[in-house]
Amino acid sequence: MVMIRLEQILDSWKTIRQDTAAAVEDFPAGELDYKPTPEVESFRAIATHILNASDGLLGLLLSGADDFTGPNFRDRLKPYLRALPESAGAPELAAALRDSMAQRTVELAAKSPEFLAQIITRFDGQKLTRLEMVQFIKEHELTHRSQMFMYLRLKGIVPATTRRRMAKQAGK
Repeated sequence: MVMIRLEQILDSWKTIRQDTAAAVEDFPAGELDYKPTPEVESFRAIATHILNASDGLLGLLLSGADDFTGPNFRDRLKPYLRALPESAGAPELAAALRDSMAQRTVELAAKSPEFLAQIITRFDGQKLTRLEMVQFIKEHELTHRSQMFMYLRLKGIVPATTRRRMAKQAGK
């Protein structure tokens, strides 16, 4: 019996990614390097990390790799990263986030249930299926998107998720 379906994961992740890209577009363009305190990552760095982590991890996963451990793990991700300059502006970063999701969801949807059910070893040594790894990558994005939303709030900007909820409530 299948407990979780790839289609459901991808559909919800598309919405999450759309809101991540919207957060990039909503943030003041000249302030993408904003950090609430010096010891945390900038807004741009968090958005770029979301892009790179999902592209790298999914690229490696889709290539058939089954062991994500080892000292060269980060080097193995590099071929799957997008060529986006560190100083990319909001339009380029938001477009890359959307393009990445469009590309990777098509690639994932083309994989067989047997491929997605294969056990892999995550970078921390945990054994899980490829589909569970996809869920983990999606959850990773949610964690960092929450950071981005906090930065938006600190700038007095209401995130897209809250704007949708408020619009729905106003329409009742």
